[in-house]
Amino acid sequence: ELEEQSTEGYQEAAFEAFMCPLTKQVMQDPVTIETGQTFEREAILKWFRECRDNGRRPTCPLTQSELRTTDINPSIALRNVIDEWRARNDEKDLEKACNALRLHPEDDEDDTLRAMAYISQICQRSGAKKNLVRGQGIISTLADLLKSSSRRVRLKSLQVLRTVVEDNDQNKEELGKGDTVRTIIKFLSNEHIQERELAVSLLYELSEYEPVCERIGAVYGAILLLVGMGSSKSENMMAVEKAEKTLKNLEKYDTNIKQMAENGRLQPLLTKLLQGGPEVQVTMVEYLGELALANDVKVVVAEQVGTLLVSIIKTGGLPAREATLKAMREMSSNELSAKILLQAGILPPLVKDLFSVGASSHFPMRLKEVSATILANLVASGASFRSIPLDDAGRQTLLSEDVVHSLLHLISNTGPAVECKLLNVLVGLTSSPDTAQDVVSAIKSSGATISLIQFLEAAHREIRVESLKLLRNVSPYMGAELADALGGHLSSLLRVISDAGGGGVTEEQAAAVGLLGDLPERDSKLTRQLFELGAFGTLSTKLAELRRGAIRGNRYTTPLTEGMVKVMYRLTCMLQEAPEYVEFAREAALAPLFVELVQVNGQDAVQLYSAMALEKLSLETRNLTVIPDPPPPAPSGGFLCACFGVPSSTAADAGRPVGVCRVHGGFCSLRESFCLAEGGAGGKAVERLVACLDHLNPEVVEAALAALATLVGDGVEAAEGVGVLGDADGLRPVVDILVENRTEALRRRAVWVVERILRVEDIAQEVAADQTVASALVEAYRNGDPRTRHTAERALRHLDRIPNFSSAFHAQAR
Repeated sequence: ELEEQSTEGYQEAAFEAFMCPLTKQVMQDPVTIETGQTFEREAILKWFRECRDNGRRPTCPLTQSELRTTDINPSIALRNVIDEWRARNDEKDLEKACNALRLHPEDDEDDTLRAMAYISQICQRSGAKKNLVRGQGIISTLADLLKSSSRRVRLKSLQVLRTVVEDNDQNKEELGKGDTVRTIIKFLSNEHIQERELAVSLLYELSEYEPVCERIGAVYGAILLLVGMGSSKSENMMAVEKAEKTLKNLEKYDTNIKQMAENGRLQPLLTKLLQGGPEVQVTMVEYLGELALANDVKVVVAEQVGTLLVSIIKTGGLPAREATLKAMREMSSNELSAKILLQAGILPPLVKDLFSVGASSHFPMRLKEVSATILANLVASGASFRSIPLDDAGRQTLLSEDVVHSLLHLISNTGPAVECKLLNVLVGLTSSPDTAQDVVSAIKSSGATISLIQFLEAAHREIRVESLKLLRNVSPYMGAELADALGGHLSSLLRVISDAGGGGVTEEQAAAVGLLGDLPERDSKLTRQLFELGAFGTLSTKLAELRRGAIRGNRYTTPLTEGMVKVMYRLTCMLQEAPEYVEFAREAALAPLFVELVQVNGQDAVQLYSAMALEKLSLETRNLTVIPDPPPPAPSGGFLCACFGVPSSTAADAGRPVGVCRVHGGFCSLRESFCLAEGGAGGKAVERLVACLDHLNPEVVEAALAALATLVGDGVEAAEGVGVLGDADGLRPVVDILVENRTEALRRRAVWVVERILRVEDIAQEVAADQTVASALVEAYRNGDPRTRHTAERALRHLDRIPNFSSAFHAQAR
């Protein structure tokens, strides 16, 4: 409607001679027929066809006289007059429309829309009129209307501008001036879908003109918005297509390609990298090295350009190699993409550059750092380096002794940054049992143990941490050697562990205490050194602080706790070595501490070593118990098991002095004599160890069972110990462990404890009715080792499953 009104409002009336009698419209191509009448060419030709189709001779539409010929002659003079009239009319009407837009663009919205509709019409009729529009200076006015408060005006302005600039580079140049391009781009984030569609169509037209195309990419956020629209599944398909075509035009400029890659559209960069010349490749690789890629994108990049990048490393100049190494540093940080790079052959040239020395190598130290980082990433991928050759003959691998020697030598003769990364390489190689032994052998043969330990004193924290990790990894293979060599550095490790820092646990603290915990616990010399340095006091205090929340927890809290418990456990292994160890265990309340730690769920190592420590402490109880004078004889009584539904009491209860331990026969406490059976906190000790018998980790179960076994072993009142287990509901879990037969070690331990339990006659009688127990003992008797078979045989005798032949022979002899 507005377009029709625009014609009525601005077009002057035409002369009658300009009008075609058939179409009643101003003629575009006037022609004259035999009668001298003038018509629009297409209209008169259509008239002649209709005459023939109706079976009559052609006639003149006005005179109705028959024509002898249908020849037509162009009326050139009239056409020129009409064209001149139209040009004058268009110019005049265009001027009126422009004045309407300039003078009152916001006063009358309909007038503004009619003016823009007229401008659109004349531009669609003739490309030449687009130059006229530019000459009138109306392009800038239309651009200003993009900021109108009326959505209708904004939409029409976008539409008209697209018509004005289509196929007209000069108009595109005019529109691209100022901040108009930025204004158009803002529409791409508009909530109104039609504004977005018209804006992206206009941007596409502008991007066809290279100077403006470059300006589009320079607008902040433009490429991101276009990439988002091009990948959108909710936009109109035409808008998506226009966005894609616009991005395609923007790919002509390297800076735009970089922005596209930064916003997730990486393929243009990869394509240009693969197809470009050396200089272009260097530029693209530099861009690639600056990107932070998602892991799935790293894989795509490695698959497409990994082989090319390796070839650049091998044969490229120093600038190209530097850019490529930086790109590979990012790509290799993902396990899958790192393996793809290994398949592409990155390892040999990488190691070659890393080991190159002297001025002739032309490989600066800053690039050795990047190479070392890539190598550390490759090692962390978990690939099998034993099968990846470093030379053409295939004799050398990263695990070869001379290669490891070179790594060790390089570590000791480079700067801190390279040292740290190469230590990280060795950490990765020693993290797997399959490769650790190769590295350990090379460390021993090169005599590098002392050098590696000296890194514990390094000024850079990262180097100290990596050194600690490496020493931890090799400690299972050279623990005694490390323990001897660490003597002079123990104080440094303890300072790290005791450092309060910012109130939280650091990675270095966790690694340091982890190393101490991994060293051989039976090394009495190391234990003595730690004791004299106050290590056990420091660790017991820190453990207590952790338990009460005085130290802020983080991801290193668990490994720190595990390491400290393992170090404290080593002291319990040496209680018989020196009385001062026992005295310290009393003063530090180690037994109550381990009782508390044995219930820490989710930390298997803490529960395991706490239970093992309680076993060691409990074995000392019989040596620490204060035995009172013997009580007077008491009347006879019986013992029945509470666990199996009968009262638990002993004949000694009536005559036992108050406070005397029923298991050890003396004055006991958990803190002073490490007695697990004593009341109060001691009762909790047995209960918590019994709770561990249901643990999913069989090692924790075995350690807890071993600690409980100290209550029914030699040198104590075993029957009373069975009673303590019964009071804590611990007899049935022990029997269940035997029946479940999870591991050979657990079965061996369970058979021993069950045999001790079955020495109590009342319990043996009740258990005899449980066929599963007898079957488990028979299985142990048949398939166990000699010691387990012998113990199982005794247990079966308690159940009367095996006759006591020695007694029978004795009775027969009598």
